Amino acid sequence: MTANSPAPSPETGELILLWTLPVLAVLWISAFFLFPGFTHPMSPALSADQVAEFYRNPANLTRIRYSMVVFNWFGVGLIPLLTLLVMQIRRMAHRTPIFSYALLCCTAGGPTMFLVANLFWLVAAFRPERDPALTQLLNDLAWVTFSGGVPFLVAQSVVLALAIYLDRQAQPVFRPWVAHFNVLVAVALTPAAFVGLALSGPMAWNGLFPFWVKNIAIGVWIVVMGVVLARVIYRRRAGEPAPHMAVIA
Repeated sequence: MTANSPAPSPETGELILLWTLPVLAVLWISAFFLFPGFTHPMSPALSADQVAEFYRNPANLTRIRYSMVVFNWFGVGLIPLLTLLVMQIRRMAHRTPIFSYALLCCTAGGPTMFLVANLFWLVAAFRPERDPALTQLLNDLAWVTFSGGVPFLVAQSVVLALAIYLDRQAQPVFRPWVAHFNVLVAVALTPAAFVGLALSGPMAWNGLFPFWVKNIAIGVWIVVMGVVLARVIYRRRAGEPAPHMAVIA
């Protein structure tokens, strides 16, 4: 029997990935407020004994472990969003695919840095009875990786901005303001790369730039790019008829 049935449009798969964003937001908010080291940002100036006590505190220990498990899934949850951006760059009018390849590399790097930092926190909480100096070392590794591992995120925003600026179409995929926004995000994230140079002040991992500015910038970027992607995908879905193919049974 032969039947003509509509095949899913290219945007169907993109919509599925797009609707992972609410889940991503729930994971981010849940993990952020569950981890006691964020709700009251830990100071890098704490002694080894003070850090060890933070992990040995029964009220903190369970929250640390579960929040890091949730954060691991947040890192994985970033991949659909970044993959959607790669797909949009492929639709731009460039003479080279280099921008999509560059953003794809950033897609692999950024979430990995989150995962590595989470694992350091999780290992620190795995055996809280260990030598305080070792717990402090793991805590330092987690915080410095989490706060200072922004180069992939900066490159991601810069690559996306360049791709948008160079999109030579009558109706570009993204409007120029999206490129301006990504440049601002890159600027906001850059100071966090220097977190390893300070134990106190605005450049410490619990300070203004590496903690507050960086995390707010990431949260705003996810929301804004999610809304922008939704508009682009729904616009394409409404303006382009879905292809049909013959199915022979």
